[in-house]
Amino acid sequence: MVESPEYDVLRVLGNVEIRRYQTITMATVEGMTDGDAFGILFRYISGNNRSRRKIPMTAPVINAERYFEKIPMTAPVISDKGAMSFIMPAGYTIDTIPVPMDERIIISEVKGRTLAVLRFRGHSSREVVKEKVEVLLDIIGGEGISTRGEPFLLRYNPPFTPGFLRRNEVAVEVS
Repeated sequence: MVESPEYDVLRVLGNVEIRRYQTITMATVEGMTDGDAFGILFRYISGNNRSRRKIPMTAPVINAERYFEKIPMTAPVISDKGAMSFIMPAGYTIDTIPVPMDERIIISEVKGRTLAVLRFRGHSSREVVKEKVEVLLDIIGGEGISTRGEPFLLRYNPPFTPGFLRRNEVAVEVS
């Protein structure tokens, strides 16, 4: 079974869980298509790093992109693509994770945080994710819960998994 970060459920609001996660280490590629970013990250965990060490695959894969434009564009768009991150297995820290050979990979540590999460099954097209984000934000907004940062997508299954078996979640950090 693939490792996933542990969390505590603090509160349940209908279909939304408020979860507390511990600090995690991530490898991220920004500004590329999902396929390109996934390939770069997969090669990294397959041994394309300075230690030539394989790192076990974990779930979920995190996708962050702009699902909602909050301000009108006044400057040229550098990239309309988002970021993809692989969560590193427990036990790896920013100091112990193998150094990537590919300079496009950013290693970071995300301190423990609280997320509001809405789980859904099926495909995670841009339209579906946008709809699920709206539902998530409506539910937590109705409870007076403040958000921090932008919503993001969590995907738990390989791309070849049939849609009806896929586990996805949309999440946003909350105060």
